[in-house]
Amino acid sequence: MTVETIDTLVIGGGQAGIATSEHLSSHGIPHIVLERDRIAERWRTCRWDSLVANGPAWHDRFPNLSFEGVDPFAFAPKDRIVDYFEDYARRIAAPIRCGVTVTALTRKDDGTFRAETTQGVIEARNVVSATGPFQKPLIPSVVPEEAGVFQVHSAGYRNPDQLPKGAVLVVGAGASGVQIADELLRAGRKVFLSVGPHDRPPIRYRGRDFVWWLGVLGKWDAEAMTPGTEHVTIAVSGAYGGHTVDFRRLAERGVVLVGRTGGYADGRLSFAPDLAQNIAAGDANYLSVLDEADAYLAAHGIELPEEPQARVIGPDPDSVKNPILSMDLAAEGIGAIVWATGYGLDYGWMQIDTFDARGRPLHDKGVSPVPGLYFVGLPWLSCRGSAFIWGAWRDARRIAAHIADRRGAATARPRLATAG
Repeated sequence: MTVETIDTLVIGGGQAGIATSEHLSSHGIPHIVLERDRIAERWRTCRWDSLVANGPAWHDRFPNLSFEGVDPFAFAPKDRIVDYFEDYARRIAAPIRCGVTVTALTRKDDGTFRAETTQGVIEARNVVSATGPFQKPLIPSVVPEEAGVFQVHSAGYRNPDQLPKGAVLVVGAGASGVQIADELLRAGRKVFLSVGPHDRPPIRYRGRDFVWWLGVLGKWDAEAMTPGTEHVTIAVSGAYGGHTVDFRRLAERGVVLVGRTGGYADGRLSFAPDLAQNIAAGDANYLSVLDEADAYLAAHGIELPEEPQARVIGPDPDSVKNPILSMDLAAEGIGAIVWATGYGLDYGWMQIDTFDARGRPLHDKGVSPVPGLYFVGLPWLSCRGSAFIWGAWRDARRIAAHIADRRGAATARPRLATAG
């Protein structure tokens, strides 16, 4: 069997893989990028039809290329994002092979890696896993199939017409859940939204985008989440021109808010009595960003238009004052549940001891304790911004430099003197 050899193998052809390829090329490091589907496949087939980026086009991009034909302050639609990555890959002449799946990755006795793929074997001195965080959609095993309710993860949701008639329960109040609930409401559906702990930054404040504020306030570069907030999601939306997520306004428009989804029995679904607490905590997060923004402007002598109306918090809707704790799905006419409950990691193909007890890769800002093995594109890889397009580009730059240093060290290693 013919075995192909390469200095560095990159697995994954999305934003992280493309960024890694660019930086490896800048160091003159021979490499190959393998993508099991097409470039940016997650943006193509694992998102709903109307999805747009949650950040404005001036920010959610690689530093070396702007979005052509998109207003810098607008939110690029998913198809335009796919075009962007394809164009970028062509511009940097990334050596991407699409339609190639890595079925097994092992480490040989000499420290190199062996990748078994659907098109043969590749051996490499370095491997960069750039498969990203959206690997395995998670649907809690709460409502059984025999309940007769159509269930789909947000990764499989496309549009309201895909769902059977009737009301819809959306579980999860992060960016995906909020945007899907809003779309369903606009389509005339009755919508229930299960709200858990969340942060909700303002989409704009005093004339600046929230991404600008998170930057100047140093939040993008935060290296670790505050203890206890590891699973707190961010409710933000670039849909319909972009707007600050306000659950009270959703309720005013007809969305029925409920707490975190609990158990199911005899046709009834239970909800935790935490809705008011979750809404209040989200408000506190929102107001804290405004406080920090105002303090920043004052400290730096920057004058921007004041926005006192941004601090107005409306009254709690009835669904918060008198939360639903148990609901008969049939009686409420619920025909579908959309689980916007996130993703799990799936590294079953990586047969290397570099994972913790929960299956999460061990690494220091992307550098595995296994020499020559790296990770790019994961949330909080080095900081809060790591999972974003520009954040993956920055992390990839550091990883490529590490590989270059490792390669240089091997080349410069002195030979042992011979006796005699």
